[in-house]
Amino acid sequence: MRLDKYLKVSRLIKRRTVAADACNAGRVMVNGKVAKAGTTIKVGDEIEIVFGNRNVKVKVDSIAETVKKDDAKEMYTPL
Repeated sequence: MRLDKYLKVSRLIKRRTVAADACNAGRVMVNGKVAKAGTTIKVGDEIEIVFGNRNVKVKVDSIAETVKKDDAKEMYTPL
């Protein structure tokens, strides 16, 4: 699954366009490397997002095309 779509489906970022913009600005890293919006995400990858002066780091637990809002937090584990 594409990184920008994963961020949107998992509700880490609300909209896919915002997720793509964050990736293209270099604020999203996958496994310690700056990642583009089209980077393929696999189970076990670690994603780090820089929101201003706050960092969010998560580990990918599952990948799904669509999930309900309540189930979105089960797609990742905070680190």
